[in-house]
Amino acid sequence: MDNELNNDIIELIDEEGNEVDFELISSFELDDARYAVVAPVDSDSEDAYILRVEQDENGEDIFVGIEDEDEFNDVVEAYNELMEEYDCDCCDDDGDHDHDNE
Repeated sequence: MDNELNNDIIELIDEEGNEVDFELISSFELDDARYAVVAPVDSDSEDAYILRVEQDENGEDIFVGIEDEDEFNDVVEAYNELMEEYDCDCCDDDGDHDHDNE
């Protein structure tokens, strides 16, 4: 998949050559690999996708689907753990955090 990163919007090219805009929800590292959680911008669905972030020969980020089931399960588990860490009583109904920086 080709991509362009523009703020929090990622333009991906699907298997049929169509450009699809995704919102970058989160990114994190696991076992020396980077992953991104994205959701389609023009969709009412709440589906999100986890993609591995690699670099091409020019050092540009490319987003790759995770085909290995064990890797996918490990990444989902790590993402869920990260989200549990952010799930706290200090958040309002919109998920905005009201943390005091120490």
